[in-house]
Amino acid sequence: MTARACGRAGVGIGLRAQHLREILERLPALAFVEVHSENYFGDVAAAALERVRRDYAVSLHGVGLSLGSSDPLDEQHLAKLDELARRIDPIFVSDHLSWSSIDGRFLNELLPLPFTREAAAHTASRISRAQDRLGRVLLVENVSAYCTLGPGEMSEWEFVSEVARRSGCRLLLDVNNIHVNAANLGFDGQRYIEGIDPALVAQFHLGGHEARDAMLVDTHGARVAREVWSLFAEAVSHIGERPTLVEWDTDLPPLDVLLDEARAARLVIADGAARAAA
Repeated sequence: MTARACGRAGVGIGLRAQHLREILERLPALAFVEVHSENYFGDVAAAALERVRRDYAVSLHGVGLSLGSSDPLDEQHLAKLDELARRIDPIFVSDHLSWSSIDGRFLNELLPLPFTREAAAHTASRISRAQDRLGRVLLVENVSAYCTLGPGEMSEWEFVSEVARRSGCRLLLDVNNIHVNAANLGFDGQRYIEGIDPALVAQFHLGGHEARDAMLVDTHGARVAREVWSLFAEAVSHIGERPTLVEWDTDLPPLDVLLDEARAARLVIADGAARAAA
């Protein structure tokens, strides 16, 4: 299996249809763009993505593998993902450390897993099978959560690390999701970062959240919060520079707002590099 790398600390943004024409006309300085894999399974959409691929590296980020489910892996989904990956030659192919299906019924949610050794072994086995089918290393993302499934046998950071080590996958570390879960579930986000082996991490995600009553909700519909920028600085300090993606999926703003968030991410990374060299 192979995994391509993207520059040491490049920053990209999520590519949405609303911004496609403007990006291709302006060609802003971005290390890569990321798309939702399932939106490009059709031939017409994949052809449009090939056009983007002429100017930018592309990362494929999916929501449909349901890696933690007890349902069989969806072979048709894997075949479509494999075809798209071969066509686009992405820098990363990623999905989520979650489950979304039960008894063949697919839920429109990325649901959390119990932090047990049994669940880690089960999920790692499914990731390994998906990687074998795709012939490449997958990145798996830690997800936001609003409840826990039982007391668990380990912390969330120990769980995601165990899955990555067992399967040989890499982590797509979503810093906003860490902050959201820390606030909602009562743990220290910095402790989470410190508990992750840097060798397991291939990419960072940043995004926005909103406060609703007593909880934070991962909406991908706002600027990155000040607290998340601070946690990202801690992640860069502990883990090092990694390709970083700014997500914004709902209530899309003008393209310049996303580019401004990307510049802010580059400044955090540059500051971390300067402090490391001092």
